[in-house]
Amino acid sequence: MKPFSQACENNKDAILSVITPLLKDKNNLLEVGSGTGQHAVYFSERLPHIHWQTSDMKENHEGINLWIDDASFQQGSKNIERPIEIDVLNYQWLKQSYDAIYSANTAHIMSWRAVEAFFQGVGETLNDGGLFILYGPFNYDGKFTSDSNERFEQWLKEFDIERGIRDYEAVNHLAEENGMKLLQDYGMPANNRILVWKKYC
Repeated sequence: MKPFSQACENNKDAILSVITPLLKDKNNLLEVGSGTGQHAVYFSERLPHIHWQTSDMKENHEGINLWIDDASFQQGSKNIERPIEIDVLNYQWLKQSYDAIYSANTAHIMSWRAVEAFFQGVGETLNDGGLFILYGPFNYDGKFTSDSNERFEQWLKEFDIERGIRDYEAVNHLAEENGMKLLQDYGMPANNRILVWKKYC
């Protein structure tokens, strides 16, 4: 049975409305942390000009492949690739470069050391002029943007003390250290954001 995330179902259209104009002139995209595979299938079907590469830890590949198999059977999808394994703590992820990197709800489930490695890997993997699109909850000026986000952080730390909602200022600093500049910060439903950085030469 295919894995299913209600959060992905809830946020997919809101995210799609933001990323569609951003990706209009992009050709190949790497999704870091494809999770269930729902976003990859939904977005790739609606952005047929994008070659969408899924990725995740090995244990999630089976579920992603089930979503891809179903999409290929129903829609004849040809622009989505089966997942590759990426461990962000391995600084040399890939030899291929991409026009865009997309990731949703990943930074808060990584340790801070992994987030640092993640941004370094993005900086090394993006083409010049490429976009890094990161979706999820963020704090500003060290403060939660909602009571629900504060409760969410408490829940995250019950699983792993190194998890947590990241400060916008800290992740933006990492982006700048790795050759990227903030292009846009979008407010999203359910107290989430989409942060978009552009890699400069």
